[in-house]
Amino acid sequence: MRFVFRRLAAMAFFVAASLGAARAQSIESFYKNKQLTILVYAGAGSPYDVYARLLAKYLPEYLPGKPAIIIQYMVGAGGLKAVDYMNRIAPRDGSLIGTIGRGLPFEPMLGAHDVNWDPLQFTWIGSMNSEASLAMSWNTSPVKTLDDLKKTELLVPGTGVGADSEIIPRAINTLAGTKFKIISGYKDTNAAALAMESGELGGISYWAISSLMVVHPDWVRDKKINILFQTGSTDISFLPGLPKIRDSITNPIDRKALDFLLAREIIGRPFVAPPGLPADRTKALRDAFAAAMKDPELKKDAERARMGIDLVTGEQVDALLKDAANSPPEVLERVKQALGR
Repeated sequence: MRFVFRRLAAMAFFVAASLGAARAQSIESFYKNKQLTILVYAGAGSPYDVYARLLAKYLPEYLPGKPAIIIQYMVGAGGLKAVDYMNRIAPRDGSLIGTIGRGLPFEPMLGAHDVNWDPLQFTWIGSMNSEASLAMSWNTSPVKTLDDLKKTELLVPGTGVGADSEIIPRAINTLAGTKFKIISGYKDTNAAALAMESGELGGISYWAISSLMVVHPDWVRDKKINILFQTGSTDISFLPGLPKIRDSITNPIDRKALDFLLAREIIGRPFVAPPGLPADRTKALRDAFAAAMKDPELKKDAERARMGIDLVTGEQVDALLKDAANSPPEVLERVKQALGR
């Protein structure tokens, strides 16, 4: 009898090991000699593009089969065009992932129906960083401080319905009493930056610190901008003493409403695949993403380019979005009010 049990146990172990090997081989076979597309919702040279290209350089080393990676752009509607493509058209086999605006997953929770999608059903691979953002004015603007911004109107760019550049300043106006005037129709932050430098705009209401330091480090170094406030909850090491917009809000519901809106900063540079990916390919992509983020050479490249790197796993993104979706009704209602919906 003991012999029979030993034989059965050995057979079970062999079958399990064989299935595991077959699954690993299946992943490698799928990606070998194939191409993985990274879809970027913003234009070439944008911060999202810069992060995607850094990921593309290292991800293949950690993905079984080491596929070639190409970058594909799908600009439009503040990222909704890319979301709609991934939701309805893109292959659901692990051959395509995308990077989208970090605020877009929260829009359906607030009743937005520009695109019929459920962010909780998408396959979140992870984020390359979490970060805070800055509000700024050009050095020639009469608005030089947060107090000035509460008294004097500042023209700032909007880059699309649902984009952070539109919804965050609108909400901060309501919750903190600022006077941003949003001018819609700018293609992306690069176009907005040119408009501010030329005097067409007075400032930019919401720009991630890591992006600013990648694209325009001279603005801070040469004091070309007035930094009005930051959105984080802790001090920034190389910009100490900046006002925190959260400190301007004392009402508890208003504070929670702003916390909901700024939760997007925790998933600063998210990468996502379409819904319905096979579980083994989801795991392979998440594992490869996490490993790439820990690669010493990637970190060196990021440091040279002044890019913030702070791994947020796909599981953590999932949990954050589920938590946001379960926010109390009164908080979600206040967010809608702050956004004018």
